[in-house]
Amino acid sequence: MKTDQQPEAATPVFLQTVSAAITQLKQRLKQDYEQAYPGLGEIIHLVLDEEEEKAWELSLFPHLVLPDLVEAHVATLGLQPAETKHDDGPVPHRFLEMPTYQPALAYVDC
Repeated sequence: MKTDQQPEAATPVFLQTVSAAITQLKQRLKQDYEQAYPGLGEIIHLVLDEEEEKAWELSLFPHLVLPDLVEAHVATLGLQPAETKHDDGPVPHRFLEMPTYQPALAYVDC
């Protein structure tokens, strides 16, 4: 039956997609951390590689946990970020702030 073969065929595509997402994410994280901690590129590279390995062990979606793992690891190093002229850090996402929607039409029972 063909449906039995579909998950096996989809697995390589899934892994390629996740691997590409991890590669792009690591590049972005590397740039961000190297900007915050200039001169520590080699340490940042090692942290990213180590935490990527942990992320793959923890989840089939390692790109979702990698940023938190890297942040926690960097925090344990006790590094002080470089001073910047302006605050261009990441903007906190406001997950809890949900927009309220008003219905366009009201149902009136007559």
